[in-house]
Amino acid sequence: MTLNQFLEHKPLFYEVIDTTRMPLAYQSVKEHLKLPRIVHIVGTNGKGTTGRFLAQMLRSCGLHVGHYTSPHIVKFNERIWIDGQDIDDAMLELYHQKLLLILSMQFQESLSYFEYTTLLAMLIFCDQCDFVVLEAGLGGEFDATNVFDKILSIITPIGLDHQAFLGENIEAIAQTKINSVKNDCVIAKQYEKEVYSIARDKASQIDKKLFEVASFFDKQTCENIASYVSKQGYSTFLGDNFTTAFCALRVLGYDTDPDTLQSLSLRGRCQKISPNVTIDVGHNQMAALALVKHFGKNKVILVYNSLKDKDYHAILEILKPIILEIQVIDIQSPRAVEQEALYLNASSLGIPVFPFLGIKKDKEYLVFGSFLVVEAFLKGICEK
Repeated sequence: MTLNQFLEHKPLFYEVIDTTRMPLAYQSVKEHLKLPRIVHIVGTNGKGTTGRFLAQMLRSCGLHVGHYTSPHIVKFNERIWIDGQDIDDAMLELYHQKLLLILSMQFQESLSYFEYTTLLAMLIFCDQCDFVVLEAGLGGEFDATNVFDKILSIITPIGLDHQAFLGENIEAIAQTKINSVKNDCVIAKQYEKEVYSIARDKASQIDKKLFEVASFFDKQTCENIASYVSKQGYSTFLGDNFTTAFCALRVLGYDTDPDTLQSLSLRGRCQKISPNVTIDVGHNQMAALALVKHFGKNKVILVYNSLKDKDYHAILEILKPIILEIQVIDIQSPRAVEQEALYLNASSLGIPVFPFLGIKKDKEYLVFGSFLVVEAFLKGICEK
């Protein structure tokens, strides 16, 4: 059975997560894996770009580097990046067949989509990489990525998201994510002060070092980073993520000249894909706040949709200052919010709302709401 056929039978989400399944599956194949050095990234926002920045920095130091990120926008291969390239179909298929040979039928059937593909990625990385930057899914302590031994953890900004799984407030969500830390840790600039105290307590409990990005660099280095970020045209939050990655690089004992680095190679993160279209896979209030800061006084047409478990009313309320109108794009998901509810919420905020019919050259657009929204938009462009 090919990988695509195999994954078609895997649910993307379970209503109840079995936290014992992935550890047991990993233990069953552990003898076949010689792990590279792993940097684990947890947080609410910025995991993907922070990870890709760090992977590119480590690669610039002459190392073979893998980056595991999720979800993908158009093609699964986007999740597994090695030395500057998404994995090709042939290698994916080769290692899928290898994994099927060492993984029991019980685990082949029971592992979720994310659990299986995490094991698959690690099997590939073990043969190819010196370092792996491993991005957690929605969780932390019980995330499938947390079964592997790592040498460093990175905590990106933590905010409200996935409350049904992680907790109803910042303290609970932060505790769940930070409980994954078992070693030295880099903590990014946070917007909720409670996160710092929880991270400091955790570092103290396990007797490990906590490096706070906000106070890590001297004045000259801060100016050098700011200059590079400005030249690249990165938004404020991408600049923050770059700084976090650079801090992690220094903590790992490496250094690089930012001017030798390539531009960010990760699609969908505040990415301008044409003169009047920006796409962003963000889907929560923290991402919305970052975009309001990025666009400032500029107004956009928001191409939008949402999953029903997101607080889309709060997200739209945050975005309202930069929205001329909302154009709702269709997405394929049983978790998509009912269109009537989305239209009513937009109307209640005094925001004009219409179906998405296409892009006009004389208008500025922001495509935002989830990976599914960006996927639907990009596929629509390709099909025209």
